[in-house]
Amino acid sequence: MRILISGASGLIGSALRARLTQQGDETAALVRRSPQQNEVQWHPGQPLDPPQLAGFDAIIHLAGKNIAGRWTEKFKREVRDSRVQGTRTLATAAGESFRRTGLPRAFIAASGAGFYGNRGDEVLTEASAPGEGFLAETCVAWEAAADPAREAGVRVAHMRIGVVLAKDGGALPPLLLPFRLGLGGRIGNGAQFWSWAALEDVIGAFVFALHDESLSGPVNVVSPNPARVSEFVRALGAVLHRPTIFPLPAFVVRTLLGEMGQELLLDSARVMPEKLQRAGYQFAYRELEPALRAALNV
Repeated sequence: MRILISGASGLIGSALRARLTQQGDETAALVRRSPQQNEVQWHPGQPLDPPQLAGFDAIIHLAGKNIAGRWTEKFKREVRDSRVQGTRTLATAAGESFRRTGLPRAFIAASGAGFYGNRGDEVLTEASAPGEGFLAETCVAWEAAADPAREAGVRVAHMRIGVVLAKDGGALPPLLLPFRLGLGGRIGNGAQFWSWAALEDVIGAFVFALHDESLSGPVNVVSPNPARVSEFVRALGAVLHRPTIFPLPAFVVRTLLGEMGQELLLDSARVMPEKLQRAGYQFAYRELEPALRAALNV
């Protein structure tokens, strides 16, 4: 397959591109600077000429501003716009290209498990309604921005990614220093669910979705075994051989990190990968501790 990837230099994009190349697929990256070989130039807020997508079997769309930061109104607007505008630009060009040439046939786009908001112990599947809050509202708009491709007949899948376990990005790096110093512990009351996925399974799910035509619409990219934060903390402490006796109270999280701390650390979403399991995807890491060991190479 020939696959065009946005966000190709990020944590997921670089690993995904390496996997696809290894298995014999041809990849190209969307870039904002002057393009080189195997690159296509774009500007997310401006129309993209459909012929630039000529010959690509699929598009994988990962680009978007990192959500880690101080959630001012300006910052949140930039996060939302980077996802919605970029998706709409690509989806519009993909839809028109498909009408003219029959390609690309698939549009596999990143989304987030933040779609579900703060739902306590409720078991959440792809059929569950969206939640409330900034991340949920952003995900709803993000996914809707792909409508031009869907309406043209392109198969569109929204990969609702959970907490990614990887050494060089995702959720783990900010936790490692305090835990390695023996200062880690329960966050909030520890009862909230974090729906996690090993980086290898995030990559595996995207590759699986490229080839499985039954996958369209939302697809939860999480382990079948979401963990309560208390379980996550114990597992990370065990992997690092460190105590986990210093709790981080919720009021401290809210004071230091504000709205971001609430939604990323204190909210609970018990998300299940119903569609991936039904389609027969085989998880490399179903259990938390082995996934942490693999992520940290210990």
